[in-house]
Amino acid sequence: MDAAALLLLAAAVRARMPPGSTGLPLIGETLRLISAYKTPYPEPFIDERVARHGGVFTTHVFGERTVFSADPAFNRLLLAAEGRAVHSSYPSSIATLLGARSLLLTRGAAHKRLHSLTLTRLGRPASPPLLAHIDRLVLATMRQWEPSATVRLLDEAKKITFNLTVKQLVSIEPGPWTESLRREYVKLIDGFFSIPFPLAYLLPFTTYGQALKARKKVAGALREVIKKRMEEKAENGGSIGDDEGKKEKKDMVEELLEAEGGSFSEEEMVDFCLSLLVAGYETTSVLMTLAVKFLTETPAALAELKEEHANIRDMKGENQPLEWSDYKSMPFTQCVINETLRVGNIISGVFRRANTDIHYKDYTIPKGCKIFASFRGVHLNSEHYENARTFNPWRWQISDKLQNAVGANIFTPFGGGPRLCPGYELARVVVSIFLHHLVTRFSWEETEEDKLVFFPTTRTLKGYPINLRLLSESIC
Repeated sequence: MDAAALLLLAAAVRARMPPGSTGLPLIGETLRLISAYKTPYPEPFIDERVARHGGVFTTHVFGERTVFSADPAFNRLLLAAEGRAVHSSYPSSIATLLGARSLLLTRGAAHKRLHSLTLTRLGRPASPPLLAHIDRLVLATMRQWEPSATVRLLDEAKKITFNLTVKQLVSIEPGPWTESLRREYVKLIDGFFSIPFPLAYLLPFTTYGQALKARKKVAGALREVIKKRMEEKAENGGSIGDDEGKKEKKDMVEELLEAEGGSFSEEEMVDFCLSLLVAGYETTSVLMTLAVKFLTETPAALAELKEEHANIRDMKGENQPLEWSDYKSMPFTQCVINETLRVGNIISGVFRRANTDIHYKDYTIPKGCKIFASFRGVHLNSEHYENARTFNPWRWQISDKLQNAVGANIFTPFGGGPRLCPGYELARVVVSIFLHHLVTRFSWEETEEDKLVFFPTTRTLKGYPINLRLLSESIC
């Protein structure tokens, strides 16, 4: 074989896509993936392909050829390469419903400034006023359960997280306005992975048509609030209040109105706030619910958690709200949250698109190709975590040094790189406060069996219905 032929052969080897199957014409393997993720155990979809092709393989889902990665090293490279070798890329249904100016979809300098603003507002959960507000909001919800109640815990958790996020964004307290907005958000989120039919807004009976209609209502409600705040600022001669440069901004809208000399447009602020509401509402509430479900199914873990929080309660004065020092005194609670994130995989992975040809091992992923970095495929792999599909919060304790060293390096429940979730610590605080008040005030039992599903989002099928009873020694 001459040199030219060898060069052609080498080029062909370098250009080889990861192995896999594109399935049926047009729909590819989409139906197989959806079918698997609508069950409590979607692992076979990943396991079978990893066994056949390795940790990085090619499939065809949601209308296009996609490289699927359950390889932790490749996932880390993808997360770190955001804005250079890859960029964030999501199905058109999500892009339309969130808006082009949302935090999830913006790129480059625009994303950097929005991410920075979000960190400013949500990245400081140690703030005493914020901690006190979370504490009050959780207790206000729980008082409605006294002395006993049957509730769908996921619904109750969503009320807490939605009202908290609304307060942080636009300073509106829970009431008819927030509840009306929340109902529209349910419809909006349901449309994320629906089929974006042309002229779907004329087909309100479809999931996507209902989501578009809900999006219009949500955007309209937020626009009305933002417009009023912009008018108030103009009436005050361009300022929001006395010493506005020195005081802490009261909410995200105020941050946006003051940022960069007030350069954010009304539509930019609407899209940004709408997308933050989705993030704060959906993921944290599911994390709260799954933590309770997994603890209920693991009595030893629940007993240890109760002991930790009973000790904190005994050291507090009567009716004293939790403080940052209390949160930092919850080591086992953090183990429970970590393990819930690992087993539950509230965010199963992230989509990226190659900005250039990407060479990894013996493969070349061509420019323009869609890539899915699967967090679930890593977190539930027994090569990385012992008994990976068993809920075991003790694996995160400091004493388990080997598991910690391996697990922490590939643990990405909040993403990573420039798109690391800016509210990840706040989410932990909310769940910790919720668990504290739940286990020190109530006992509970499941009213019926409920199963986890993972499409279109991670959730329990029935909202996790439970019977709650106020503990005799508890005073709310």
